[in-house]
Amino acid sequence: MNKRDFLKTSASGLGALFSFPILESIIEKFEAIPAEQLASDEDFWLQIRNGYKLKPDYINLENGYYCIQPEEILESYIKHLKEINLQGAYYMRTVQYDNKKAMTQRLADIAGCTTEEIIITRNTTESLDMIIGGLDWKPGDEAVMAQQDYGAMLDMFEQVSKRYGVVNKIISVPNHPKSDDEIISLYENAITTKTKLLMVCHMINITGQILPVKKICDMAHKKGVQVMVDGAHAFAHLDFKITDLNCDYYGASLHKWLSNPLGAGLLYVRKENISKVWPLLAESPKEPNDISRLNHTGTIPVHTDLAIANAADYYAKIGAKRKEERLRYLQNYWTKQVRNLPGIILNTPEDPARSCAIANVGIKGMKPADMAERLLKQYGIYTVAIDGKGVQGCRITPNLYTTTKELDKFVKSLKDMINTK
Repeated sequence: MNKRDFLKTSASGLGALFSFPILESIIEKFEAIPAEQLASDEDFWLQIRNGYKLKPDYINLENGYYCIQPEEILESYIKHLKEINLQGAYYMRTVQYDNKKAMTQRLADIAGCTTEEIIITRNTTESLDMIIGGLDWKPGDEAVMAQQDYGAMLDMFEQVSKRYGVVNKIISVPNHPKSDDEIISLYENAITTKTKLLMVCHMINITGQILPVKKICDMAHKKGVQVMVDGAHAFAHLDFKITDLNCDYYGASLHKWLSNPLGAGLLYVRKENISKVWPLLAESPKEPNDISRLNHTGTIPVHTDLAIANAADYYAKIGAKRKEERLRYLQNYWTKQVRNLPGIILNTPEDPARSCAIANVGIKGMKPADMAERLLKQYGIYTVAIDGKGVQGCRITPNLYTTTKELDKFVKSLKDMINTK
């Protein structure tokens, strides 16, 4: 059997289209309903929920860290694992790299870029830290970022500051901006002639606020500054293409909103910037503009990469627009009920265009850790406490399987806690 035939016939190969018969039968019945209308159709989303195996001990409203897989993706992943284990080194030395290229193509299709500008990494931290640590920094160079950015990236900027003498300029993004211009001005005012890189979140992880990334990129480029975007919470959550953002670098984790198994992420690098980045780990000599030179990490769990095709197929069948509309509907469903209640602090903008699934809520006079503990122990609702960077509250992140009844229980718990704190 030659290599091409093996790729087509292998159970872990990509010759056969992945099938989701249960999901397909559900979608078919509701195909004609507009996404905005379908967002509130509980009958449809209850059927989607049935495709997940959920832990009955609590209501999971902490999907922002890790979105579990529907059973159809999980079963495909297990099959990949078994097949790789069966074939061992034979698989690794024959079609491993062809399959990885195919998985990269699937991500490129979602991202709206070519495979020459995207690689599979292990997570957002690896992707963005590779850029932060891999640029050719000189003493006195400046980087602009926000206090609300993810800690791992801020830590990496701190390291390059100590190592190379980079000056880090940190702004603070308001939880409730008046306009895009207010946010853009904050970044613009921090830029000087020494600024080399600007980092911005597509969606702030602690509040769920969506930032005007393209406008920020356009502004920065006019000043000769490159922009790196943290898209950990936006990729496969919002309906967009990376190339529409006009950014230089974009990193994301696939175990979040694409619902891929743990261990895969992506890094997009605009073609003309590839040669400017040192790889995280040294690679054998390749052309400077070959993005694969940034992708050497040694032997990896290839079955995780193979699951990208399953997750991408599932995402495509759900539909990017349907998914975004449902997630935004769920967040607005509960936030509208509590936003104006005395004692409630909402750290997420009210404007629907500035948020989607993720929101952050606090209770006046209650520590976030105490709030999260009470939600879990007294009401059976799992969240995560956020206490810092101008945010005190619990991050609330529903997923496609979340029901409005579960959110009703959450709303009731908030009202009870206000009255009994």
